[in-house]
Amino acid sequence: MIVVVEGISASGKSTWCARHGGSHVVPENGRIAGAPDRVADPTGAAAFWAERNIDRWQAALAVERATGHAVCDTDPLKLHYVWCLWRVGEASERDWSLELAATRQTIADGRIGFADRYLVADTDVETARRQAMIDARRRRRNFDLHARLRPALLEWYTVLDVVLPGRVQFSLPANLPVGRTVGQRRDLAAFDAMIARLPQSK
Repeated sequence: MIVVVEGISASGKSTWCARHGGSHVVPENGRIAGAPDRVADPTGAAAFWAERNIDRWQAALAVERATGHAVCDTDPLKLHYVWCLWRVGEASERDWSLELAATRQTIADGRIGFADRYLVADTDVETARRQAMIDARRRRRNFDLHARLRPALLEWYTVLDVVLPGRVQFSLPANLPVGRTVGQRRDLAAFDAMIARLPQSK
């Protein structure tokens, strides 16, 4: 079973993963040196991030094979990020289109897929801001930007819940969900259905 934990910055997702996931956690990428710039090289950036997402998906599969379940701190299929940026005017439609095409190909190739469960922290911005201020372990230079992404992030997973009903929970539960693979993971038809339901303009 692969569980994804999502939410805006300082929403509590990493704390929840550390508390409940233990050795099963697949950490988020964070900043990666040498990543292509979306403005200077949008095609290269789209291909680069699609490959990094595959890396995390493969890591999740490896943890699942070894232990029975994996807990991903943020979604390996992280196409939502550039879509959310586009929705708030911080990425171009070209950026979105290129990353969409690159990600769709990775699903068509069977290199990445959907998780079995999605736990989305529906933390309001002011609560997240307070949590960010008291967490001295992490610098959150882009907190305000990530806070602006909250409505779009929730919109993304609401659409996912329509396309793959029963997989999304808009809260972080008291305990780690248990179970098994709930259906097709590498589902190109479900991916296309989800993209078709998303608002396609800012």
